[in-house]
Amino acid sequence: MNSTKIKEGASGASVRTLFYAMGYTKKEIDRPIIGIVNSQNEIVPGHMLLDRIADAARTGVLMAGGTPVEFPAIGICDGIAMGHEGMKYPLASRELICDSIEAMTMAHQFDGLVLIPNCDKTVPGMLMAAARLNIPAIVVSGGAMRAGHTNGNALDFNSVMEAIGAFKSGNIDEEQLECITENACPGCGSCSGLFTANSMNCLTEALGMGLPYNGTAISDSGERIRIAKTAGIKIMEMVKKDVRPRDILTEKAFRNAITVDMGMAGSTNTVLHLPAIAYEAGIHLDLSVFDEISLKTPYLAKLSPSGVHHIEDLHDAGGIPALMNELAKAGLIYTDIPTVSGISVGEIIEKTPVIDRNVIHSLDAPYRTQGGLAILRGNLAPDGAVVKEAAVAEEMLHHIGPAVVFDGEEDAVNAIWNQKIKKGDVIVIRYEGPSGGPGMREMLGPTSSIAGMGMDKDVALLTDGRFSGASRGASIGHISPEAMNGGLIGLLKDGDIIEIDIPNRVLAVQLTDEEIAKRKATYVMPEPRVTTGYLARYARMVQSANTGAILK
Repeated sequence: MNSTKIKEGASGASVRTLFYAMGYTKKEIDRPIIGIVNSQNEIVPGHMLLDRIADAARTGVLMAGGTPVEFPAIGICDGIAMGHEGMKYPLASRELICDSIEAMTMAHQFDGLVLIPNCDKTVPGMLMAAARLNIPAIVVSGGAMRAGHTNGNALDFNSVMEAIGAFKSGNIDEEQLECITENACPGCGSCSGLFTANSMNCLTEALGMGLPYNGTAISDSGERIRIAKTAGIKIMEMVKKDVRPRDILTEKAFRNAITVDMGMAGSTNTVLHLPAIAYEAGIHLDLSVFDEISLKTPYLAKLSPSGVHHIEDLHDAGGIPALMNELAKAGLIYTDIPTVSGISVGEIIEKTPVIDRNVIHSLDAPYRTQGGLAILRGNLAPDGAVVKEAAVAEEMLHHIGPAVVFDGEEDAVNAIWNQKIKKGDVIVIRYEGPSGGPGMREMLGPTSSIAGMGMDKDVALLTDGRFSGASRGASIGHISPEAMNGGLIGLLKDGDIIEIDIPNRVLAVQLTDEEIAKRKATYVMPEPRVTTGYLARYARMVQSANTGAILK
């Protein structure tokens, strides 16, 4: 694919005349045409300032002799969509983002792409498009929000969600809640903790698809603008050398990304997105790979919601290159693989030692000897389930308790807020999977309410849906098969005894085979919740969470 075949010669006159109509000169038309995919909008804090990034990327393309052509991509704010029917759409929007970029690129035969995302689904959606199209492409994210502060304490979006739980339980008053609300998010950028957006921005860098510090440079910094300009220059080098995403998105690159993910306890949503990106690159990334890598990767950087540090702290400590430098000392990083910067992973990280050991621990003094995420299996999740082990209290790593079952998020949240959940309970939220939700809603509401009410060391939560990257506690999601696909989670009843053994990777319900067979014989699958529009089509096509919720 390239623009030459549609714009040159007599047959290209019809294309040239349309470019002339838009004010392009012949010299501009003759240059490589670079698509600038800008997901700027005025409803997502992480995307509000992306026009600045797009302008800088355009400048870089022009400096290097290309012609930038900007077009939009959608982006949903998970925080605004959370807790209501709108949350069915963000994961499903990932496919729309990917498909729309494919449509625009194929229709207009761009020579290369500069992809400008920042938040939860735009980052993986654009990476999926890059892998699928396999033309020269580089990602330059919008950058992280700074942490908020009040009374000497660092705050972030999750602070507000947990404050709601604290207010509901009477632990803080309305004035305290509003003080946290006003100060938690001090400006634009992707929310300041290691939530899904920043996890994926950092993993873009670890994959080699973003320039050094793409994952951590703050959104309103001059450094972020310089990275964007450099990205515009680098895409022209990639076009000239014909360097394509699948040259970079190799199995080794995905293993590097998973290693970084485990070393910093990224969002559980990375276990959805990395397999989906790999699928578009022609690579099968099984959940077993995540657990294999987790078991041998030390947990070195403890950021919010697992710890007190934020993205700005990780950046000041040396960023992703420094973290990879430390992990490479244990032979855990493939250093001989290419990146969009034009040099290898090894050449990048050898120059970036850790600056602050309070933020990035040494191999000799890890927070834990194993990685941040764990894959659980058992009769309740034969195809796998995911938990952020690093954010689970020691008391909850092993837990046996009675199920309290809900057929949706809202009823569970009401029960939590009305203090109907007791210590030791295992909350089960089902029919929230990719197909059953549909859309696999992200459930920060129940997890943050539990934490805000001080029950995160006493109560577990299981779901075939998913959690926010801001979630903490014994929150186990992505249970596969989901209830809507016949998973055992759909047969659970109140009082069933659930066994959780995270160190041994076990998630099971204590039911006999005879009892399970009896329940299956009388089970009636509920009707689909959505029967029209995009979500109905999505529900029919989406695969289980263990595949990355890809569409087939």
